[in-house]
Amino acid sequence: MSKLKRWLGLEPPLPSADARRHPSDSRPLGLASGRMLCLDPSLATLLEGQSHVTLPGDEKIWAVGTIELGQSTRIKRYYLDNEDYFLQVIMNGPQDSDIEAVILFGYHQVTPIASREELLRLAGPNARIGMQVYELEGEEYGRQWGSEDGQTELVPLHEYVVSPDASYGVEHQSMLYAREIGLLNRREFLLFSVEEDEEGAIALTTAVGVTLQITDIQVL
Repeated sequence: MSKLKRWLGLEPPLPSADARRHPSDSRPLGLASGRMLCLDPSLATLLEGQSHVTLPGDEKIWAVGTIELGQSTRIKRYYLDNEDYFLQVIMNGPQDSDIEAVILFGYHQVTPIASREELLRLAGPNARIGMQVYELEGEEYGRQWGSEDGQTELVPLHEYVVSPDASYGVEHQSMLYAREIGLLNRREFLLFSVEEDEEGAIALTTAVGVTLQITDIQVL
């Protein structure tokens, strides 16, 4: 059992064997390590005053993460050279075209965790994470996972990450929130994840994201 599961008193997740051995070979929108992600320049103007996400410039993709959810459903994460951002593609089907949603996330905060007490304070039973509503910088976000009236448990996920330098696994305990913004077919997201790498280092990451449309993206 990992340090994170031991501290939280949780059983370890049981990801599929494929998730541990290798990432999916899918390349939705042509996204892959070494490719350049370019966002429509007009998107920044569109999001101004609606979303708190600040868009990056043109950036190369450094690493690719895969989270297998079963039944051909998976999450692909594309970590940019600018380490403040990752692009998340949710896929529901075996083909590269089976894209359900695309979200650009920017890290709001990364908090290293060095003790069980600190972990329980930030993400334990008495923490705000997991409650139905979470307020961040004056905005209220509604919980997307779990149906409990009060706090719900964080969701265990296993991510397999491949970069030009290495491949490794990351264990997540995550919770997703969202809020409506004044744009059609776009929402803003708040993603919390207690992450543990293969060396046992633990951190709580907070990321704010916004829905992207396929037409917002060009891959070179």
